[in-house]
Amino acid sequence: MSATPDDLLDDTPRAEAVALAYSAGDAAPRVVAKGRGLIARQIIEQAKKAGVYVHESPEMLALLMQVDLDERIPPQLYVAVAELLAWLYRMEHDENVKS
Repeated sequence: MSATPDDLLDDTPRAEAVALAYSAGDAAPRVVAKGRGLIARQIIEQAKKAGVYVHESPEMLALLMQVDLDERIPPQLYVAVAELLAWLYRMEHDENVKS
């Protein structure tokens, strides 16, 4: 069995990442990027560079990885994602108030 480029980088479990986007007026957040291994690490790196919060939840990640690229999240995830977004908005608001 030959080594893949991801195997050569490190021996940690393969990373996975999903990026969501939501705009006012959208029916639900949409999966705008997702990947495994090197692609996942690039998604996370770009998010951090852009100042985007990176949430780590293996359970939510497993569910979101099942959503096709450019598709809206399913209704079963609305509450969980809405709670996370509300928390993020509160954090951003609190930071802006302190500034």
